[in-house]
Amino acid sequence: MAVARKPNVGVTELAQKTGITKSRAYRLLHTMEQRQIVKRTSESTYGLGDAMLILGITASTQTDMIRLATPILEELCQRVNETVQLRIIDGVEALCIAKAEPSRDLRVHANVGRRRPLYAGSPKCLLAYQQPDFIDRCVPAKPPALTAQTPKSRRAILAELERIRGQGYCVSRGEVSEHQVSCAAPVYALDTSVVASIHVVAPAFRIRDSELAHIIRLATSAAERLSRALGWSEEG
Repeated sequence: MAVARKPNVGVTELAQKTGITKSRAYRLLHTMEQRQIVKRTSESTYGLGDAMLILGITASTQTDMIRLATPILEELCQRVNETVQLRIIDGVEALCIAKAEPSRDLRVHANVGRRRPLYAGSPKCLLAYQQPDFIDRCVPAKPPALTAQTPKSRRAILAELERIRGQGYCVSRGEVSEHQVSCAAPVYALDTSVVASIHVVAPAFRIRDSELAHIIRLATSAAERLSRALGWSEEG
């Protein structure tokens, strides 16, 4: 933060500003330089590195996505009368970054900031559209069982990911929480990459097959609306 506030500053001044020793300041700067968080100039001063530019663009994109998604999530929540979430990939997990919940007493509670593994449940909708090397990294050889319904083998997960790509949505019955059913649809960016997914989750006892089909249609439509708002075009 000290470098961000005053770029092209030297180690001595940074140490003074942050109240740490010069040797510790140098070690921290060296580590951050290796990660491209800061960069050193020919005069041995420091400015922000390329990684911070990427981080800023990513943060801005997520903020815009939440702003654009909020009315879509709220409308979908009203139409299905169930909990709706917007999730993205963060590291090797699915991260909830926005939500909308119905007013009914018995509902699934969602928490912004909650993480889920990508290999089980509706987060598979995010994983299905990623690059093969990333999928390979995220799917365990022996998937840990979250419930009795969690996919029990790598082969089963890979087959499910292929099915999701073919049908354009994901359905999960009790894979992460035993008494819940959820569906998710992918959100596309301008470059046609999948950058998020919209999830609807409900108590399993009140979702019959006909109701689930209706929810899938609405969730898919909502995801398409958000995709278009982000610049995606079906023709592109």
